[in-house]
Amino acid sequence: MPNVKVLDMAGKEVGEITLSEELFGAEVNSAVLHAAVRAYLLNQRQGTQSTLTRTEVSGGGKKPWRQKGTGRARQGSTRSPQWTHGGVALGPKPREYRISLNKKTRRAALASALSDKVASGDMVVVDSIKTEDYKTKTMVKMLEAVKAGKKALVVLPEVDDKVIRSFANIPGCKTTQFNTVNVYDVLNADTFVVDKAAVTKMEEVFA
Repeated sequence: MPNVKVLDMAGKEVGEITLSEELFGAEVNSAVLHAAVRAYLLNQRQGTQSTLTRTEVSGGGKKPWRQKGTGRARQGSTRSPQWTHGGVALGPKPREYRISLNKKTRRAALASALSDKVASGDMVVVDSIKTEDYKTKTMVKMLEAVKAGKKALVVLPEVDDKVIRSFANIPGCKTTQFNTVNVYDVLNADTFVVDKAAVTKMEEVFA
């Protein structure tokens, strides 16, 4: 089972935690990671883009000129795609991009992402992430103390408004709760910073 040092908010080592082999020590499966990231990005798309076809553009009911004898190419409408102000040929229409993954694949992808962070040394466990005031400076100091990268994903055991709002103004930093962690955010972060209590809850839910 993988072991990770536990730090306090000042960056000092205060202990060690043994992580679940199933969730944090699994073999990294690039295929399920790719499927999970693709599903996440597709599901973010609204699919509301739309263009007007020649039948939807106003005007163009009259034939511009007679079929034969003018020396010009035959035309049936001034709203054909080749005309200025004409309709769009084969343009995008509203559609649903959403795809779904089964539960087993989603869990395998999350385990692969978390295990990759542990193996690469980019997972930081903090004894307790707390603040008494809405202070961005406090959280900046904490991230510097634990040597977090420019992009950090901070995982909390529960919704803490003071902590979340203190992190909100830090560029590249994102906060989430243990039950809403997703594969894309984990892989996209340089450092995975997680509260010790959140680790326990993640193991209870996902392992």
